[in-house]
Amino acid sequence: MAITMFLLFVVATLAITFISARKNTGSSAYFAAGRSITAWQNGLAVAGDYMSAASFLGIAGMIACFGFDGFMYSVGFLVAYLTVLYVVAEPLRNSGKYTMADVLAYRLNPRPVRAMASLNTLSVSLFYMIAQMVGAGVLIQKLMHDVPFMQETAGYNLSVCSVGVMMIIYVVFGGMLATTWVQIIKAILLISGSLFLSVLVLRKFDYSFVHFFDAVTQIKMTQDGQQVVKNFLEPGMKFKNPWESVSLGAALLFGTAGLPHILIRFYTVPDAKTARSSVVWAMWIIGGFYIMTTFFGFGAASLIGPDVTKLNPNMSAPMLAQLLGGEFFFAFICAVAFATILAVVAGLTISASTSFAHDFYTNVIHHGKETQAGSEVKVARITAFSIGALSILLAILLGPKVNVAFLVGLAFAVAASANLPAIIFSVFWKRFNTTGALFGLGGGLVASLGLILVSPVGILGKEGALFPLENPGIVSIPLGFLFAIIGTFLGGHEANAEAKFDELAVRSHTGLGAEKASSH
Repeated sequence: MAITMFLLFVVATLAITFISARKNTGSSAYFAAGRSITAWQNGLAVAGDYMSAASFLGIAGMIACFGFDGFMYSVGFLVAYLTVLYVVAEPLRNSGKYTMADVLAYRLNPRPVRAMASLNTLSVSLFYMIAQMVGAGVLIQKLMHDVPFMQETAGYNLSVCSVGVMMIIYVVFGGMLATTWVQIIKAILLISGSLFLSVLVLRKFDYSFVHFFDAVTQIKMTQDGQQVVKNFLEPGMKFKNPWESVSLGAALLFGTAGLPHILIRFYTVPDAKTARSSVVWAMWIIGGFYIMTTFFGFGAASLIGPDVTKLNPNMSAPMLAQLLGGEFFFAFICAVAFATILAVVAGLTISASTSFAHDFYTNVIHHGKETQAGSEVKVARITAFSIGALSILLAILLGPKVNVAFLVGLAFAVAASANLPAIIFSVFWKRFNTTGALFGLGGGLVASLGLILVSPVGILGKEGALFPLENPGIVSIPLGFLFAIIGTFLGGHEANAEAKFDELAVRSHTGLGAEKASSH
């Protein structure tokens, strides 16, 4: 039943892809959906891009297993959009064309900045994408464990390949327009399923919040071989070290504003006012969703029990749906999870392919000169195919037991440490120069990667970890800003960068000239 529902979603979205492919008549249509997306549409699409499998399956499992500490993920993901709204959305839409590197290259030396920004975009997108692919493989494999050819490794590999091929089709043929509508449909399905699941949970407690939260304070679980009663509203079940919470919060708060697949969504709208409105729409939608994670996270803890959910945390929400709504609702929730994964990897792929084609191919290799008509889109399609194939291969090589949280944490850490300092300083600091951008982009990338590799979730494991925290945000984010500042002073005064600061400031706040955004 779940596979049937999933196939219905696939057929509907393939039809949209076919229609979108006929409208992709140029670079603007392929990369930015012709800048024709309205505020509510982009708000839904941003929400669809943001509410990944890690949000729907992962957070529900975290809350079901660790209570209040798991809920901190929901709070962090939601509050992060304040950074996007007040700092990033408007300047980005007004100053750029297709990618975040457009903003950096506006007043800095474009070629080295674009090359470094493209590397960061590919790094963030690839790690985030692998996490989604691994999640897809595990989910489909669990659902189809009784099908002969879906056993063990073969089933996982087939699942990963299926999701990867669908993602490539959406992006290669449909471009941003198809990806946007896939996100919108997925967001509507996810919110509908989450709302119904939350209502079913509350019905078990007579629609009383008092009864619901009272039950959450008296959850039975096994600890050290004995049955104990735990209060899941108290912190400390996962994060024994309070600095872990601070570090995670920093990564989530600042990482979102540096995620390439979120940032490019603001180029699909006609003006800055629509960009701001779309963020407000997204905040309401995302806010509603993360509030509902309270009900199906804590609901799974009280109705299923931590002893069961810890066996497979990512299946907490589907198991709760099966318990409360039967096989049909279980199938629907699983289909929504499939749709979630497909939509997010499509968004990641379009951001990576756009960055490579527009930043590296056109502006680094060809110095921003006009290339053969359609060549930029052609390169983007080849890149989408290549990065899709690479993510499939890496997800298969890493296998179903890879730490998905490690990969997602890596993406957020790189985004917060490397991308955000360069964006903020470029828009708000007149002295900022090319050397500062390269130091910030490169130093933030190296610092975040390095700290995660030597952390308890890295290659050395818990016993040999050189860095004590699982998430490096509390150290790598300040380092990213520090590298950018040091690089700026080492680079000295850059006349062109300072001369164009006022021009960029006017454009970023008013939108004057935004429609003719330079691609140099």
